[in-house]
Amino acid sequence: MSEYVRSRIRTVREARKAAPRAAAVAAVLATLATLGVAFGGTADAVARGPRPTADVYVAPNGDDRAPGTRTAPVRTPERARDLVRKRVPRQSADLTVHLAPGTYRLDRPLVLDSRDSGGNGHRVIWQGGRGTVFSGGRAVRGWRPVKGGAGLWSAPAPAGLDNTRQLYVNGVRAQRARGPIPVTLTATATGYTASADTLARWRNPSDIEFVYPSGEALWNIQQYGLGPWTEPRCPIGSMAGTTVTMAQPCWDNSTRRVEFPDIPGRSINMVGPAKLTGGALPGYVENAFEVLDQPGEWYLDRHTHTVYYRPRSGENPRTADVEAPVLEKLVDGRGTGRAPLHDIALRGIEFSYATWLTPSSPEGFSEVQAGYTVTGPEGWKTQGLCEYTPGGTCPYASWTKMPGNVAISHGRDIEFSDDSFTHLGAAGLELGTGTKNATVRGNVFTDISGNGMEIGGVDAPQPGSDADLTRAVSVTNNHLYALPREYHGGVAILNGYTRDNTIAHNQIDHVAYSAISMGWGGWPDKIRKPATANVSRDNRVADNLIFDYMQALDDGAGVYTQGLTGSSLDNGEKITGNVIHDGWGLGRTVYTDNGCTYVTVEGNVLYGAQANVLSAHVDYRDDLGNNDPTRIVGNYWEQGDPDGTDKGVVTSGNHILADPSEAPADIVAGAGLEPRYRGLLGRTFAADSVPEAPTRVGDFAADGSVYVTWNPSYVEGGDPVTSYTVTASGGSRSVSTTIRAADFKRTAYAIVRGLDNGTPYTVTVTARNKAGVSEVSLPAAPVTPTADGPGTLPGAPTGVKANADATAATVSWTPPKATGDTPVIGYRITGSDGRVTTVTGRDVLVAQPRAKGMLRVIGNLRPATAYTFSVAALTATGTGPSVDVSVRTANG
Repeated sequence: MSEYVRSRIRTVREARKAAPRAAAVAAVLATLATLGVAFGGTADAVARGPRPTADVYVAPNGDDRAPGTRTAPVRTPERARDLVRKRVPRQSADLTVHLAPGTYRLDRPLVLDSRDSGGNGHRVIWQGGRGTVFSGGRAVRGWRPVKGGAGLWSAPAPAGLDNTRQLYVNGVRAQRARGPIPVTLTATATGYTASADTLARWRNPSDIEFVYPSGEALWNIQQYGLGPWTEPRCPIGSMAGTTVTMAQPCWDNSTRRVEFPDIPGRSINMVGPAKLTGGALPGYVENAFEVLDQPGEWYLDRHTHTVYYRPRSGENPRTADVEAPVLEKLVDGRGTGRAPLHDIALRGIEFSYATWLTPSSPEGFSEVQAGYTVTGPEGWKTQGLCEYTPGGTCPYASWTKMPGNVAISHGRDIEFSDDSFTHLGAAGLELGTGTKNATVRGNVFTDISGNGMEIGGVDAPQPGSDADLTRAVSVTNNHLYALPREYHGGVAILNGYTRDNTIAHNQIDHVAYSAISMGWGGWPDKIRKPATANVSRDNRVADNLIFDYMQALDDGAGVYTQGLTGSSLDNGEKITGNVIHDGWGLGRTVYTDNGCTYVTVEGNVLYGAQANVLSAHVDYRDDLGNNDPTRIVGNYWEQGDPDGTDKGVVTSGNHILADPSEAPADIVAGAGLEPRYRGLLGRTFAADSVPEAPTRVGDFAADGSVYVTWNPSYVEGGDPVTSYTVTASGGSRSVSTTIRAADFKRTAYAIVRGLDNGTPYTVTVTARNKAGVSEVSLPAAPVTPTADGPGTLPGAPTGVKANADATAATVSWTPPKATGDTPVIGYRITGSDGRVTTVTGRDVLVAQPRAKGMLRVIGNLRPATAYTFSVAALTATGTGPSVDVSVRTANG
């Protein structure tokens, strides 16, 4: 008999002194019956009371000594799990764990294994409700102003908080202290030599982290990473004077990737450059007390066990809910091939406040793609390189996947529905190796440091047994947005080597890189080798609504797919019925990348990107010289490619989309969340806050002015960004200009005028929404306006082409080889019917450095009519020469 039962009996016995004996006995028996406890000699009486139930009840104010009934709930999910284990063998119906609203602060991950599965054909359902939170965080209390700190507050680190990478104030993620690097660095074999010993005099040098932001090189924005789709991070190992020694193995794994001896510049891993670009110099510094200088920034001094924070306007740390994540997993489903976790549903639960500490260790975050990293002391020369290098480990491209804060391996008949994955520090949900018949439906994924969700893996392209195969995973009607927050190369949905999966009717918006990434292992076609053979087939990406993607990095897509996707067009990947629009970075709406075979792209609405569906690659599985088989049919797009067959790439029946309003209503209405799930769009997890600061600010100078571009604030804080303010500071004054967010989206740049020629200016940008103004961005490199006379105009665009249907034409070109004195900021298309179209946008700016193709659609044309279009480049200096192209529209 438990201590809880004993205490209840003692209470009733005391009541007997003041009540008739019969009433007291009845009270005792009723209490025992409620508790589901049989008491010797009273079987008949107990039988007349409430019958025990198999369900388990949990409440934050419960007692783990209680039996877990409706009137006597247990306190922790872990205790509920243990009660379930005892009841499952006798299960004759679904068994429900009822989780009352409230926050369950987990001391350790909730570990589930085969013993926690449903039984006898029934499920175990963990049922929460609005306000049911599984938290791995610790409340930070005891805040006081720091004497002489000018707005800085501090609090003792709570028990158990030794390290974390995140802090949340009233549900809003705070920015870990960051700022420009205060010295000039010169790369060495082991790190850097600094121009002064400034960094060595900072507190806790070994906690400082260098960040290498990437994206395309643009204006004076540098490309620091391992490809424009990555953002590596490496901690400092030690500092002495001006010598900066970087942590190992992160440094070697990021700077010593092996190149093919006969292919200079081609790393053996074949993904991106061989080493950190930008001379291996970091873009900025993070996690240093000395750069804790803006409202909304925080710092954990691990040595004094003190948390520091600069409150935003209106925040009072004494009364705020400040949470520091401690756990790295909230739920850890540990099935095995022989003993899977099965018949489990987790519903109505908010999974929040978990971290991931590997990037803070010497491993750092040496990213390859989509959150996969190179790890281990010799990872740079062996990991996942297989037969391509001596000592390489197999299979090819098997790098280290970012873990999930909620993770399932070898799970069967698993369900996540009506849940929320938010305030998380790794990937949100990981459905790992051996997951089968899983349903992820009606959930929200937001404010996650890395990938939103991960399906399967890439360690076993051809699993040795069916138990290790990931298949039949259904991801439908989820809203994924405002992520990733920290590891910007992450994606909303990452799918590895899998079969029979469906990703449908999701809305994915405001994401840093690609929205959906499918497949792996296609990069060997860069060295004329076939893609890695794998089990993938019959995967479907259908009826999703994707917009405002690639907001921070480049070379991605709304749907990015690569590698072998099946064995024929019948069972290959199907991308159908999606509406994908408004990508910010250089990329595509649908990107069929290296080794991508047997993909069908059909019946989609695609617009607002540098290109719609690209690209064709040679199929190296044979010597026939064909392209990877691909079908591109029946889409509504801007690309305008004519019907034809390009050595295996079939393009047929596509329609030029001159205006989004002309897209078929049934495709548009059918994409995204189905009607019963659209309430997810209004679900919030924090009070409205200011936007995140803009990133990657770049500029160039002209006569009395500075032209400025930046990456937008895709984390908007609950209300849309309405405007941006650009401030140029130089000499004894600052000049600011404000541009509406809608205008910035159209032009991708702003102009600060009225500056003094000959004076260097440093530019920063802030974003505004209804809640207020963001933190100030990191500054662009200084530039100096000059008056140099008429200057040199840009050259003419190259490769100008046009394709037309009955009422619209797609005009395409590549940027001029010579830009003149200033970068290209637009194009002018002049039609023979007298219309002039000014072309602006992010694709204009970012296409120039790598001479990527451009396109625009000219609509409202007459059928069966000949047109000529002239295309010229625009710069701050002036308009360059034009190039003509003629086309005839089709019969109506």
